[in-house]
Amino acid sequence: MENQLVFDQQVADRVNVPAWQVKNTLQLITDGNTIPFIARYRKEKTGSLDETILRQIQSEHVLLVELQLRKKFILDTITNQGKLTPQLESRIKKCLDPALLEDLYLPYKKKRKTRASKAKELGLEELAEAIIAQNGEPLQKLVRKYTPTDFPDDGDALQGASDILAEKIAEDPWVRRKIRNDFERHALIHSRVIRAKEKEGSKYKDYFDHQEKLSRCPSHRYLALLRGEEDGILRISLSIDQERSLTPIYRRVIRQRSPVYSFLKEVIDDAFKRLLSPSIQNEVRNIYKEKADQTAIKVFAKNLKQLLLAPPLGQRSTLAIDPGFRTGCKVAVLNQQGDCLHHCTIYPNPPQNQLQESQNKLRDLVDLYEISAIAVGNGTAGRETENFVRSISFDRPVDIFIVNESGASIYSASEVAIEEFPNLDVTVRGAISIGRRLMDPLAELVKIDPKSIGVGQYQHDVNQKMLQEELDQTVESCVNSVGVNLNTASKHLLKYIAGLGEGLAQNLVAYRQANGAFKDLLEIKKVARLGERAFEQCAGFLRIRNGVNPLDNTGVHPESYHIVKRMAQQEQLTIEDLIQEKDILKNIELDNFVTTEIGIPTLKDIIHELSKPGLDPRGVAKAFSFDPHVKTMEDIHPGMVLPGIVTNLTNFGAFVDFGIKENGLIHISRMGAVRISDPTEVLKLSQEVSVKVLEVDINRKRISLQLI
Repeated sequence: MENQLVFDQQVADRVNVPAWQVKNTLQLITDGNTIPFIARYRKEKTGSLDETILRQIQSEHVLLVELQLRKKFILDTITNQGKLTPQLESRIKKCLDPALLEDLYLPYKKKRKTRASKAKELGLEELAEAIIAQNGEPLQKLVRKYTPTDFPDDGDALQGASDILAEKIAEDPWVRRKIRNDFERHALIHSRVIRAKEKEGSKYKDYFDHQEKLSRCPSHRYLALLRGEEDGILRISLSIDQERSLTPIYRRVIRQRSPVYSFLKEVIDDAFKRLLSPSIQNEVRNIYKEKADQTAIKVFAKNLKQLLLAPPLGQRSTLAIDPGFRTGCKVAVLNQQGDCLHHCTIYPNPPQNQLQESQNKLRDLVDLYEISAIAVGNGTAGRETENFVRSISFDRPVDIFIVNESGASIYSASEVAIEEFPNLDVTVRGAISIGRRLMDPLAELVKIDPKSIGVGQYQHDVNQKMLQEELDQTVESCVNSVGVNLNTASKHLLKYIAGLGEGLAQNLVAYRQANGAFKDLLEIKKVARLGERAFEQCAGFLRIRNGVNPLDNTGVHPESYHIVKRMAQQEQLTIEDLIQEKDILKNIELDNFVTTEIGIPTLKDIIHELSKPGLDPRGVAKAFSFDPHVKTMEDIHPGMVLPGIVTNLTNFGAFVDFGIKENGLIHISRMGAVRISDPTEVLKLSQEVSVKVLEVDINRKRISLQLI
């Protein structure tokens, strides 16, 4: 029990929350509860910790468990060598720093043959120990005294002793920590272009002769430098002030007025140059790579969340267009449920220029299917197609939307799309995806690998496992925060609901197809393999519209339905009437309903849910128009003020689409009078903005902008 308390406190210290919250959170996770469920329905247990902190607790717990396992392995290994001392055992057991733990283990780690190991085999270890002991005897006397009698050369003997001592110094935990700290805090990072690679690597031109302090190198630039190195264009190195870093080591290792001072100083210099610097450089580069990865992944996840939670158009009859030139524009007509009722191809753009035929076709489709919205993809020929659609006078009100189609082509050729539309062409599937993305971005985008959506930075350069885990968690969080309609959600959406997964999602859809729409949430217990635990985890995130129980269309968990029933009885109302009476809901005395399991946080959530049954928290999509006079990069000039939409956020700025192929960049320094550290402080994905053009570089296809 004491060890567990210590363990909980270690996690608490790392995430900066009280130990009792850590203890309860870890117990809930151990009991099989999901993070979304814990965050939403176990606030009394966790002290209302949000998903971010809960995941940090889970992650830090995993890291500490892995550290404990590593300690056990190291202790067993050193014990088996017969070299474990009480002091070393204590240091290992108390160690909480993985890098220091590996430093402690390094001298005992099995390694390939080194210069030092060869010297030891030649019997020179006694000489090395005598030199480092610094007992006042001159170097040559030590050589004669401690060199094996059959050793042929004094110079070789000293070299062997030097190799042994250099390795010993390079493996000293204090020395390694000192040099590692110096590299982390003071290192300069240098990049140089590799000879004859200037033309091939022109996109890395800014880094052909670059130097800055590593600790101040932002993550996006560090990843760019590493990519340049990976592409064979740049050579990257780190450097520190060697004399400044080694002086404390000289003082620690060499005694004053030692007759072997010069020799040991050369040994330390050799240890640094040959062993320490290369090893620590690799460590520090990896440390900064991991930090850069984490930053880039957080940016990606934040952008993905905003994209997934973009306001939906809702259930409206929609005509979707996947634009094109030579191959034409693919048109798909979708009903309010997103089913494809009709598809065809029109050719309003060059080279065919069938304007009249295309206009007539779209007018007929809009009238026949009572279309109220048109979705136009923003890819190739997107702007031209949008202008064409806007030029048509329809006989009924029609809203026109530009839809970001990133990833639509990936979806079109995916197994998911083939399963949904086995008899349709890839291009038609793309048009359907564009229309559905407008109607419900979340429901459609969950079918696409997040890495294909194109809202990150350097996503192909970061740790792919870390990226996938973070993005999966982001999708899961978004889906559960919105909730899903149990009777219309696809298995691809349902699988992200807490407690379900792919198998149960498929079983839910199969049951629905066989038995018709669910009318009561309790009915899902009849689904194959969906037991009590799964029901507990998922029920609060599922919605049934117009079902038997009005609470099934809220975020109130079934375990709390009896609380709502008591509230209604107290007010002498039915549950249906209670939901309608907003003023009564506001004035309910929550203290009257507190139990040992349900406290004020959950009761407040219940009132909040009752006040907005079935309401989508994402809002509603709004139509947007670009400047009709801007069609190509040549139409843009410094000083112009243009409307645009934020398409991507990075930690150095925001990319803005204003209706042409190239996006412009608002650098973080151009986002207002007040200095900010993160573009998300003032902007979000898909936000409509007004920007001023500062600079246009047609050759490099770069447009610099300022936020108005």
